[in-house]
Amino acid sequence: MALTSSSKYLGCYGYDLLLVSIAAFYVFMVPYTKVEESFNVQAMHDILYHRHHLDNYDHLEFPGVVPRTFLGSLLVSSLASPIVVAMNLLNLPKIYSLVAVRLALGCIILSTLRFFRLQVRDQFGHQVEAFFVILTAVQFHLLFYCTRPLPNILALGVVNLAYGYWFKRKYYAALNCLIFATIIFRCDILLLLCPLGLELFLTKSISIWGTLKCCLWFALLSIGLTVMVDSIMWKRLLWPEFEVFWFNSVQNRSSEWGTHPFHWYFTSALPRSLLAAYPLFMLGIFLDRRVLLFILPVFSFVLLYSKLPHKELRFIISSVPIFNLSAALAANRIYNNRKKAFWKLMYFVMIGLLLISLGCTIITFLASYENYPSGHALKYFHQYGNVANHKNEQWIHIDTFSAMNGISRFCESDFPWRYSKEEGIPLEELKQRNFTYLINEHPSVDGFKCLFAVNGFSRLRLQYRYPLILLVKEPKVYIHGSARNKEVLSRNWPGCS
Repeated sequence: MALTSSSKYLGCYGYDLLLVSIAAFYVFMVPYTKVEESFNVQAMHDILYHRHHLDNYDHLEFPGVVPRTFLGSLLVSSLASPIVVAMNLLNLPKIYSLVAVRLALGCIILSTLRFFRLQVRDQFGHQVEAFFVILTAVQFHLLFYCTRPLPNILALGVVNLAYGYWFKRKYYAALNCLIFATIIFRCDILLLLCPLGLELFLTKSISIWGTLKCCLWFALLSIGLTVMVDSIMWKRLLWPEFEVFWFNSVQNRSSEWGTHPFHWYFTSALPRSLLAAYPLFMLGIFLDRRVLLFILPVFSFVLLYSKLPHKELRFIISSVPIFNLSAALAANRIYNNRKKAFWKLMYFVMIGLLLISLGCTIITFLASYENYPSGHALKYFHQYGNVANHKNEQWIHIDTFSAMNGISRFCESDFPWRYSKEEGIPLEELKQRNFTYLINEHPSVDGFKCLFAVNGFSRLRLQYRYPLILLVKEPKVYIHGSARNKEVLSRNWPGCS
């Protein structure tokens, strides 16, 4: 923990290497994606592999509940395309391309976080920057999510830029970043834009006329950009985030996906995402008055968001960097005064909190590793299935549960494998279709034999012996083979216990 004077010159690159290494570790260990990421993942795949052949794009067959913009997918795919082309020349599986696009996205997000961190260093010093990095490193969610192609993460990259410009006192640039994030990626960033704009206006950092002059044209330009690109990609006149705003805020239909009480972000989401930084961020507000003006708009963002019944941690992930800053200021004050009696106790408490955070992060990672069962199922299936020398196409049906829990087009292989994600087929009708294999959540299907099952994370269990915390797994995904296909039945499959 000792922060010597030489640590000042450890360099941003050392901090960058630490954060990038952790994020890359998460990518390599958990390469698969979930349903929340499906639009951007499939869009990146289609941009890289189908290019201008829009009729082959996944979103035209499976549009999702609300449309999303292609701008983020186009940017990430463009950066990853040279690596993907090289991988294709080497005939590597497409799953490596998924790793490439996720790493490209992670580099984008962490570079914007670096921009913000440099402003933290300039304003609060090298030690605060060091604690900011330490707190970020021992947290799980920010570095795990920063490589995941969610609209919230694409917005986070732009919000990080806004924070950096805010700290540099380039207020109109900060507002423009938030306007861009609101119009393009996540309309709910409006809940951050409004409190920040109000604070800047009340502190006379901006004027109404200056805001109109600098921001109105940028807003119109952003709308024009998304409408132009997404209307082409979706083959209809479209502003995606306006439809999202209408669906979530006006019609309030997001609650169909579950609701949480008003206090959930403060009593569950933030404690889980911030870990040790949660009590430290609250302490930082009292220890350093400078941080209050930075905390208020972000706190208001979370508070306003709490009124929406449907809540998820990723919705407020843009608040984490600012809360980490407040926590870093508190940690820095405790560290500098650690030789005094009271502060020495606080110092040991802080060390304990950091160790607990590290332990929680490890446990959460282990649970997340087991939380993509269908991705692992398709991987194991290809390992078993590719042993046979198939001469005919082999059709695999992937049910909705499996498509939501780890399988994307990046997981698919070439001939002889063909894939169907057709929805709404009753179980009793599957045997009438020409499917050779099924990947689904049902342990038995009429007309098919269960070939093997894949376990997934179920829950954590506390016990009074080693290990104290046990990850409980249970079968989540089953692979079935057609009972009419003798070639399938003659193979040596692991079987379903």
